[in-house]
Amino acid sequence: MKKIVVVHLTLLQVLITSIIIGCGQTSQLLPGGINSNSTEEYPNYSGNGNYLVFASDRNGQRDIFLYDFTQRQLVPLPNLNRNNSSQDQPSISQDGRYIAYVSTERGKSDIFVYDRQRQRTELISSDIKGSTSHPTISGDGSKVAFQASQLGQWKIVLVERNVN
Repeated sequence: MKKIVVVHLTLLQVLITSIIIGCGQTSQLLPGGINSNSTEEYPNYSGNGNYLVFASDRNGQRDIFLYDFTQRQLVPLPNLNRNNSSQDQPSISQDGRYIAYVSTERGKSDIFVYDRQRQRTELISSDIKGSTSHPTISGDGSKVAFQASQLGQWKIVLVERNVN
């Protein structure tokens, strides 16, 4: 009986050690502004791996931030974050040009797409009367999908955009 207990403990120790060690992967906290003393949520990589977009409460309200891995710093997003509203749940296109996100700018949750090149936002959920959440944007920025609640039921909405 003691051998069985010892074997189980040894197997348990091996299992725990394997879980802790993993597959040689390491995690890290990066410099350059990704983390602050506030909540940081909804990280999303660009398809090319050069950018990480996320939401944070660091400015006293929920805003969207973009980290550039090549520059190792936050990138300014002029005209994206608005006073007296929250911006949340970002999704970024393949090359990092477009960011789809949720905003309460109009007094309810809406989906917007920010164009970094033009420094402009586009409201894409104007026809939705209910709540919206969890946008995701295609690699080229031409399509956005998100959840919308109308008449008490959540549905998936697909929007095709002109990106020319």
